[in-house]
Amino acid sequence: MSFHPNDVQRRSRMASGVIALAIAWLTTAFFRAQVVQNEEYSLQSTKNRLREIPLVAPRGVVYDRRGQVIAESVPGYSVSLLSPTPDSLRVSLRRLATMISLSDDQIESAVRRLRREPNRPTVVFSDATFDQVSVLEEQRTEFPGLIIQAAPKRYYPDGPAVSAFVGYTGEITESELNSPTYTGYKSGQQVGKAGIERQYEELLRGREGSRFVVVDARGRVVQSAGAQPDVPATAPAPLQTNIDLELQRFVAGLFGDSLQGGLVAMDPNTGAVLAIHSAPSFDPNRFIGGIPKDYWDQLRSDARKPLYNKALQGVYPPASTFKLATSIIGLERGVVSLTDRMPQPCTGGLYYGRYFRCWERAGHGSLTLAQAITKSCDVYFYQLGLRIGLTNLLAGGVKLQFRERSGIDLPSESRPIWPYAVDYFNRRYGPGGWNPSVVLSLAIGQADNSQTILNMARFYSALATDGSMAKPEVVRRDPERTKIFSLSAEQMTGVREALTDVISTRGTAASARLEGIIVAGKTGTAQHHEAGKPDHAWFVGFAPLEDPKIVVAVMVEYGSHGYFAARLATKAMAHYLKQPTIAPPTTGDD
Repeated sequence: MSFHPNDVQRRSRMASGVIALAIAWLTTAFFRAQVVQNEEYSLQSTKNRLREIPLVAPRGVVYDRRGQVIAESVPGYSVSLLSPTPDSLRVSLRRLATMISLSDDQIESAVRRLRREPNRPTVVFSDATFDQVSVLEEQRTEFPGLIIQAAPKRYYPDGPAVSAFVGYTGEITESELNSPTYTGYKSGQQVGKAGIERQYEELLRGREGSRFVVVDARGRVVQSAGAQPDVPATAPAPLQTNIDLELQRFVAGLFGDSLQGGLVAMDPNTGAVLAIHSAPSFDPNRFIGGIPKDYWDQLRSDARKPLYNKALQGVYPPASTFKLATSIIGLERGVVSLTDRMPQPCTGGLYYGRYFRCWERAGHGSLTLAQAITKSCDVYFYQLGLRIGLTNLLAGGVKLQFRERSGIDLPSESRPIWPYAVDYFNRRYGPGGWNPSVVLSLAIGQADNSQTILNMARFYSALATDGSMAKPEVVRRDPERTKIFSLSAEQMTGVREALTDVISTRGTAASARLEGIIVAGKTGTAQHHEAGKPDHAWFVGFAPLEDPKIVVAVMVEYGSHGYFAARLATKAMAHYLKQPTIAPPTTGDD
């Protein structure tokens, strides 16, 4: 076939145009890739070649009021794996499991971390033991993506003695990662789970650093150092608390392994928490890097509930320690004076629809309010509750903040139980489903009246001062006080003198006296609903009387009698005030 010369020329021009356009397009593409997008492609190349290895930052050191260490970071090891896919990671981990202990749950947790953070090394052990590291180092050639590095781990020198307030740390969970509170956190990182570790997470967490390794196309490490300058991790500023570590240790020793309950010691003037303990306790060091299953099962199955913070979360009938609140309400409303006697003397009980007993079966006779506080006469306070009236007693309790949390700077504080008004009973029990005689039980700290140990310590801080209640604070801040009642100077002096008589030969806690220190306080023996078990023992008080420096609230589960708790409390006071205790006879009942 022949073509006309004009056709050949036309086709030649078209072909030249197409070639020119192709060359122009390629030139533009090359220019864009080599010049315009050079930085982007260089970065992508670097990312394909380099892997960022996080450098764990140490958490902030926590100190007591005198600079002793409560929590710190010590050297440890972490083990991570670089894997391109979840399946390859699972295969590598199953091979690892033949050399070191690695459960199926741990394997699946690691796989989930990779799926969430595919560009980060997957943490296998955040707190590897020296034995684990030794075994893995010997097998490093079998695992090209294996990364073993030094990593700080949390350590609590006093362990169980501080667990009630310091809490513990653990790996961040999926739900936490999805929470706005933890924006910016990554899988595998450690966060505070309880206590001040959780409350002050933002202050205690450090800034994560980075180092870089070179990997091949299959994600295997081919150069572990020098690929790019490291970005060092930075530690946060230390956190200083109000805790007196010597007192905290002493209190933990008082409870030992046999007692159940809690204690709160605080400065009544500032609200500074000097000690807070819940017994039995747990060792927060066992939680670091993942709690062993057998230890976790042991804690959860223990009927004494070591994971339940009895000082913050436990709500118990305050028993006779509440009689001071009833007294304050009566005095403020002018329905009673410290020298007033009730119409019916105590003969061992009071009939009001049914027979309400006094703890002293033989009776106390005719008493003044001051004497009734000292002797803890139930019959007197039954009648005082009736004189105040249910509506006024409930309103008085609300004013004294017995329905409110203390506001301590620790998480998970329970709300106390106190009826807001008569309507509370109608809603809970139905109209006609309750008896107005409930006022008798409320007046002596029973019935629908349950308080935390912390809240009772807070209330007694007002008795120790001018009626202003201090907000409890574990970490040093500006003191915060709230005026909750106003008594005359004469009334306040009379109430305090009655409280000092409790810790004397005339009162219910003579066995808790201190040599050289005048202690003011109140015992309590709380009934509960667990059949066949002794009553709970309470004591709340302050010392020294002339210039109170410490308030101590103690509750011992199944402690039988208030004087038992009083002995623990005054020993703690004596230790703090550096005074010896008296070893006295057993006496008193409430």
